[in-house]
Amino acid sequence: MALTWDSVREGDVLPEIKKKPTVTQLVKYAAGGGDFNPMHHDYNFFQSKAIGSIIVHGKFKWSSLGEIVSNWLGHQGRIKKVSCQYRGMDFPDQEMTVKGIVEKKWQDAGEKLVEVSVWTENAEGKQTTPGKAVVVFK
Repeated sequence: MALTWDSVREGDVLPEIKKKPTVTQLVKYAAGGGDFNPMHHDYNFFQSKAIGSIIVHGKFKWSSLGEIVSNWLGHQGRIKKVSCQYRGMDFPDQEMTVKGIVEKKWQDAGEKLVEVSVWTENAEGKQTTPGKAVVVFK
C-alpha cells in the first residue's frame, strides 16, 4: 500500500537501511562528489594513521539520510530539506545503519508537511550523524 498523508502518524518508524561501504565504494563516491580528501581513501595519510583507518565521507552519510527518506516517501511527494550534524566517525567495511522516525505532521500555506528525525548508527549502536528532514506530500 502506498504511503499517503493520511496514513502517516507521528512515531512511525521508517524502514531502516544497512550499509557497509567498502574502500572501492568510497573512492567511487569521491569521484562522483569531488571530495578526494586522503582521509577517505589513503591509509598512509598521517591523519588516517593517527586514528587507525580512513573514514566514510560525511556527505556519504548525509546522502544516506536522504536515501532513507526518499525510499520511505516513494513518489508521494518531495524532500524539502535534509540537514545533519557529524558527531562521530564511520569506517569502511563496518556496518552502518540508517534509521528514522516521524516527529511532526502539519499543514502550512497549503502544504502537507512531515518532519522526520534521521540518523546513522555505527556497529556499536552509537549515533554518528543525527539529522532532520522535511517532506512535502502531494
